[in-house]
Amino acid sequence: MTAPAQVDAGVRSLSATISRGLMTMAHNSFALIGLVVAFCALTLVSRDDLRHAGEAQLRSWLQARTQAPADAAVADADVSAADDAAMMAAVDRATASNPQQLPRNQANVAYWLAKKYRVAPEPLAVLVSEAYQVGKDTKLDPTLILAIMAVESSFNPFAQSSVGAQGLMQVMTKIHTDKYEHFGGHFAAFDPVTNLRVGVKVLQECIERAGSLEGGLKYYVGAANLPTDGGYAAKVMAEHFRIKQVAEGRSNTPKAPVAPAAKPSLSAQADMPAAAATMVDKAKAASNSAAAAAAETVALADKPAALPAAAKAEATAVAMGS
Repeated sequence: MTAPAQVDAGVRSLSATISRGLMTMAHNSFALIGLVVAFCALTLVSRDDLRHAGEAQLRSWLQARTQAPADAAVADADVSAADDAAMMAAVDRATASNPQQLPRNQANVAYWLAKKYRVAPEPLAVLVSEAYQVGKDTKLDPTLILAIMAVESSFNPFAQSSVGAQGLMQVMTKIHTDKYEHFGGHFAAFDPVTNLRVGVKVLQECIERAGSLEGGLKYYVGAANLPTDGGYAAKVMAEHFRIKQVAEGRSNTPKAPVAPAAKPSLSAQADMPAAAATMVDKAKAASNSAAAAAAETVALADKPAALPAAAKAEATAVAMGS
């Protein structure tokens, strides 16, 4: 037999031997597995406690596999519900509403203020409605409350002065911290509605302390111990008058001053009875006085408040009992 034939025969013999060995191992393995299964079955049959424990574990495993998709669905539903709740909470926190749903006079005020101070009418609708409600509860004119907000912050709820006055009505938060406790703390000073309510409380205290509206405004601006409030009260009252006119549906544009009547000629004066001449002079004097008063009111309304920051802080602290 040649060498290649011998190699080929050896390879075939080795392959056959390996195949028989593998088949024998597989047969023995299956036999061993069968014996193990038979032994386990006999054990479970003879031991009820082991059988029950195995059944319980198998049942719990199947339940866990079945419950997993249901838990995932519930988790997704919870996340969706949480998102919906967050969206609703955001809507509830939003300080805005439709001005068209307000009474006509309040809607007029909201749109007029929005145009004048270049702010959105939707948040102003909430502030106007709140001012009317608070004004009804406190016996204060709501247009006065809105006028103070306009003069103090131009309806910027995040405004802050150099002396620490904050929010729509520029309340001294450090002095009136106790008034914010009911609303969750001093950070509520930047919530528009809360600042409005606290500002009205401070204004009430100032009016009671001063005994008059004008004096209360002087206390409110922190000029109680100063000779003048820098025209603050006049400016607030002028804005109050304008907003009140808008609420009443009247134009708030100032009318042009009436030109003085022409002087009568000498011949006409000579022929005029003395009593009639006296009446004409009185009418002319009254007209001139009214024009002068109107000019003075406009000047006061347009005069900016120029209180020193330190003096305002000190006077406010004294007035509010700090």
